Amino acid sequence: MSVITEDRRAALIPTLRAALDAAGIAPGRPELMPDTGLAHDHVRLGGTGWIARLPKQSQMQLGPAENLAYQAACFTRASASGHAPRLHAVLPPSDALPRGGLVVEEIAGRVARLPEDLPAIMAALAAIHSLPVPEARAPLLDPADPLVGLLEEIDAQAAYLHAVDPETRAIVETHIAALRDLAADGPRPPKRLISFDAHPGNFLITPEGRAVLVDLEKARYSAPPLDLAHATLYTSTTWDVATHAVLTPEQVAEACHHWLDCLPEAERAAFAPWILPMRRAMWLWSMTWCAKWRVLSGAEAKATQDGEDWAADKSEAALIAHVRGRVDHYLDPATATRMDQDFARLANTL
Repeated sequence: MSVITEDRRAALIPTLRAALDAAGIAPGRPELMPDTGLAHDHVRLGGTGWIARLPKQSQMQLGPAENLAYQAACFTRASASGHAPRLHAVLPPSDALPRGGLVVEEIAGRVARLPEDLPAIMAALAAIHSLPVPEARAPLLDPADPLVGLLEEIDAQAAYLHAVDPETRAIVETHIAALRDLAADGPRPPKRLISFDAHPGNFLITPEGRAVLVDLEKARYSAPPLDLAHATLYTSTTWDVATHAVLTPEQVAEACHHWLDCLPEAERAAFAPWILPMRRAMWLWSMTWCAKWRVLSGAEAKATQDGEDWAADKSEAALIAHVRGRVDHYLDPATATRMDQDFARLANTL
């Protein structure tokens, strides 16, 4: 790891202790957990049943206090499903912790194994998607038009496609044009609470076989098939080493049908037609994010504590090398061509 990252990570335990003391929370036995994510550090508060979740940045481009409020709402609302950790406390931004932190329930479980844990993951997502939609949805994103809102995010990230092979760029831009045509006219998918970050590496499987979504930062009210896509796309199932799997179209189709079966019967017909269109949309978001990360990871870490910061110096070298390898693989023309062809295969299987 870089000297900057090593110094920053080494300082987390004493600064966290100070923040917990100020909040009147017993720290237990703080244990720095492996650096496995670009957005957070995690510290296990041994003997308490809680984990401190400490932001490195805000993927929602929010300031420190707003980021904590957003994430607190994510955990509070999703945990009502029984498939997300409970929120215990919010640690406000301070001199010790400039971005603050959350203290959330520690989930005892193992990493997901695919394809065998897909039914449990689909059941967990369906439980989240079946939660009642409140009238007051702030601070979570709640776009009036989920397709237009998603297109705006994809278009913003597509500004970085100049860093991508022209063949891959052409494939991505063709699919963006198709999504734009879909959004220009026609119906809209129903909106529910979704994770928007449901790749398999974000789930733990309890000894009872229950899937729990442990990383909640980008939840919003949008189209549930986006989560279904994120859990089964090639760019998701091969992201984490621990959950790496290449699913067949038949396995993906089976997972989709299981998700539908877990939904209230009255809602299945409304969601089924959106499985494939939202799968393409989620893939486009992921591919354009890869282009964005390729460009921004080379920047210096920000001096301020607000918004996004993809600087490589904020994470350990091994994690950055892994992410760079995945990004390069997904943006390779051969991989993009394969994904393009997989959409047609899945359409025939569904």
